[in-house]
Amino acid sequence: MARKSSGSMQQASISEFFEKNKHFLGFDTLPRSIITAVKEAVDNALDAAEEHRILPEIKVEIRKIPGKKDELIMISQDNGPGIGRKALGKAFGSLLFGSRFHTIRQTRGQQGIGITGVVMYSQLTTGKPTKVISKVPTKINRTTGELENELAISVDIGLDTKKNKAITTGEKRLHWKDEVTDLPIEHGLRIEARMKAKYQRGKQSVHQYLKMTSIVNPHASIQFKVVDEEGQVIEEASWPRVTDELPEPVKEIKPHPRGMEIGTLQRMLRDAKIPSEGDGSRTPLRYFIAESFSSVPRTRAIKICETAGISQSRQPKSLKPDEVSALLNAFKTVRISDPPTNCLSPIKDLLIKKGLSKAIDSRFVSTITREPKVSNGNPFQVEVGLIFGGDLPADQPIQVLRFANRVPLMYQQGGCLLTKALESVKWKQYGLDHPGGRGIPKGPAAILIHLASTNVQFTSEAKEALSENEDVSKELEQAMKEVGRGLRNHLKKSVQKKKAQEKFELVNIILPEIHDKTIGILNADPVPLAPVITKIMNAVFLEERIEWDSEHKLTRASIDLYNYTARPRAYTLLSTWPEREGVEMVENPLGGRREARGLWGWKLETIEPGNSVTVSFAVNGLSKGDWSDLDVFFRGAGDIIGATKLDEVILAEMLREEDAGIEREETIDHPEESVDRENQQPDVGPMDEVVSNNVEEAEPPTNPQDIMSWTTKEEDE
Repeated sequence: MARKSSGSMQQASISEFFEKNKHFLGFDTLPRSIITAVKEAVDNALDAAEEHRILPEIKVEIRKIPGKKDELIMISQDNGPGIGRKALGKAFGSLLFGSRFHTIRQTRGQQGIGITGVVMYSQLTTGKPTKVISKVPTKINRTTGELENELAISVDIGLDTKKNKAITTGEKRLHWKDEVTDLPIEHGLRIEARMKAKYQRGKQSVHQYLKMTSIVNPHASIQFKVVDEEGQVIEEASWPRVTDELPEPVKEIKPHPRGMEIGTLQRMLRDAKIPSEGDGSRTPLRYFIAESFSSVPRTRAIKICETAGISQSRQPKSLKPDEVSALLNAFKTVRISDPPTNCLSPIKDLLIKKGLSKAIDSRFVSTITREPKVSNGNPFQVEVGLIFGGDLPADQPIQVLRFANRVPLMYQQGGCLLTKALESVKWKQYGLDHPGGRGIPKGPAAILIHLASTNVQFTSEAKEALSENEDVSKELEQAMKEVGRGLRNHLKKSVQKKKAQEKFELVNIILPEIHDKTIGILNADPVPLAPVITKIMNAVFLEERIEWDSEHKLTRASIDLYNYTARPRAYTLLSTWPEREGVEMVENPLGGRREARGLWGWKLETIEPGNSVTVSFAVNGLSKGDWSDLDVFFRGAGDIIGATKLDEVILAEMLREEDAGIEREETIDHPEESVDRENQQPDVGPMDEVVSNNVEEAEPPTNPQDIMSWTTKEEDE
């Protein structure tokens, strides 16, 4: 075949490419297209609101068009900061335009493709532009003292795919009011996009996407409705916020040397800014390394230059290819501490529980937020929540809820790293039906899997499945085993309690009847039954409960311990509680002491046979439903039905982890001092050396609520 001449060859723009390959962006089928459009609008709304510290309020509406089969109008409205007039065209009409592509921090959108892809698809399938109404907050002009931005701007936006440029028409200013309350809207954004699409219900629907979004964004209020051709609402749902606590602001970090590739390093060296002449306090290459990368203090920069065999006075632009390779190898050889992890914003255990419990009825929830880790210089954090019982079907595969940076993943479940990690765990030993140990287990359960990362690696531009990563996979497996242990112990404790309760009730019903009939026949005096019942039961039984005190805004916990044995007993009871900033333990009559973060202990006096003792305390700083279950451990001889014997080794490891966490916080505040101390060695956590050899044995639970779920590797196998 003859090769075409250069005169016939043309360069396609990025917009033209995606116009012909819209399936890359998630617009490959009609049902999927409407989900993708809603997803891009909602993701942008959440990101914008959080960045400006606004509690998100999002409304999504789908309107069917009379006489037009499979043609819909997607409407999304939020209360975010809005977009200024000059930036509207860029934001909605230029692919790869955005504020997040060059930043290293956790965000939902990264590529600058999403919402412009919606505009492009709308135009491609219906020929119609997308209508945008934007209102930025009103402000006072300091010079004139007059109000500015009182009016919202309305504009129709299309896309010139050849130039990758917006086409704007019908621009006007207007007073924007809420359709329901008729009150002025202070700030926000409204998008109306007409497109070829098909709305359907089920597991892969807009309704399911918004429901999943509400679970991992408990601070957001989301409303949804579908309107038919006659203007009648045929479906409606709302997910109110369950917390006023916004996610912690994420901070942008610099790239880390460990994740650097040679092409990227060459570009950075070419673009390096050299200090002005006369500044003799820093040498150029040393300055470049220390200022361009995270976790590299001045002393480490000098060491890197020495290891690479390159003079620290060299200008970065002058390095040759073999010297760049030597510098890259030095990054891997010289010990450099991990990058800071304040660029991540995990959901956290309490809010995962609240989100899951709000969306799914259940009897048990186990959650784990793992400590941040680093893969190829990119910080990431894994969270898993498992919900069990309630109305969930027992004869079907468990529900799998996948998320990346708080965004639901709706498609390609089988090819996703999160699913593969789930399938690698032997769930049968944790109480779920797992035929052959393959695939997704069965049972009345749902599992939430969330990856927070500065660099989520998707399998395609549609961002629907995660690609393979060994470091992330190991963390996911560890997290799932921890929530699995929590489920196993919950089921074991439930069975023990049920059997003990049945035995106790049986004895208390039958024995008094036998006693009454016997003394009636023998004409004898009554005898005390408590010692006899105690001897038959021969067990120490524990019951715990948590109640919300609406009058005093307190969460009250009580633990009742019954001695149904023939001899006195003495124990130390330990209970988990939600220890965190703004939460404190109050009304604690027995006092006790703090054993570890989130773990409180009470040494009990001798409990005589047939007697009981109650431990009670209250916690303030929480809202109703924030804390609904606790785990109880004990020290002492013999077993307690309903509690777990404390493993002192695990407690010691927890305390070491807590100390290491304090050191990590100090490292973030003073990274240079932390890395330079002790002969210029970076901080190493107490478990770091062991982890590299055997992850399962080396890592005890870092969350005190999961002590009871910790078992040895041999027990799991």
